[in-house]
Amino acid sequence: MIADDPYAILGVAKGASDDDIRRAYRRLAKELHPDLNPTNQTGAEERFKKISAAYEILGDPKKRRAFDRGEIDARGEPRHDPFRQYSQRAHAGAGAGAAFDNFSDIFSDLFGSERGGPRGPRGGFAVKGQDVRYTLQVDFLEAATGAKRRVTLPGGGALDLNVPAGVDDGQVLRLKGKGAGGFGGAEPGDALVEIRVRPHPQFKRLGSDILLDLPITIDEAVLGAKVEVITISGRVQLTIPKGTSSGRVFRMKGKGINPAGKSTAGDQLVTVRIVLPETIDDSLAYFFSEWRQKNRYDPGRR
Repeated sequence: MIADDPYAILGVAKGASDDDIRRAYRRLAKELHPDLNPTNQTGAEERFKKISAAYEILGDPKKRRAFDRGEIDARGEPRHDPFRQYSQRAHAGAGAGAAFDNFSDIFSDLFGSERGGPRGPRGGFAVKGQDVRYTLQVDFLEAATGAKRRVTLPGGGALDLNVPAGVDDGQVLRLKGKGAGGFGGAEPGDALVEIRVRPHPQFKRLGSDILLDLPITIDEAVLGAKVEVITISGRVQLTIPKGTSSGRVFRMKGKGINPAGKSTAGDQLVTVRIVLPETIDDSLAYFFSEWRQKNRYDPGRR
């Protein structure tokens, strides 16, 4: 493989699947993103540019097929040579008049016909700028409630990004016109930002609902209590009724995720777990030994 071969840059075989290519890019992007390499900014930025350019080709099925056929190079530029193609067509058996028509067709193919072809402001060749791809890691709560983040670009610039509430792991945000500049006066491409959500130590997400395990004491389970529960929007009180068993689930309406554009929020599902004290003292052991003699019951094991 040549040095700028996108397959070599991403470290995948030519016959790799789209998923293999996507995984390779994600792995390298995480390793090389400038935000994650503060001690080696220059080297990381240069390699990050290369893998982004390689994925721009191989991550797009049409561009990948065009590259494999030799129609575009590793930068996505056409490999067409109109003069060579003219020579080949002219010597393929057609007459001089037909060859001249073919020569005109070549320029029409490359630069667009007068009707509907890609033209610049002065009638020249124009191509929309390439889309660029980035990966942004956000915390669980930032993804759940929304946030404003700044994305550092490989070239040293930055993009201010509004992370919408409820964005999910793997979701791609499109920033119109924030990609590479166009050629010949054409509009720039877009910036595609893939969101990666860091896990939370207590919350888990299920659609628009939030799942939480809540430890409670044995006396709270037996006697009932009001306990403080964390939610993505702050702390609230939850009433634990008398005789609550471990594993019981309480639904807190509207305390889940409210994705941008949705009228209602999800719920928070709280599963209680009875946690015994680290040390069982004599008084507690004596109480339950006496209680067990008079109040044996079947917990459902039989």
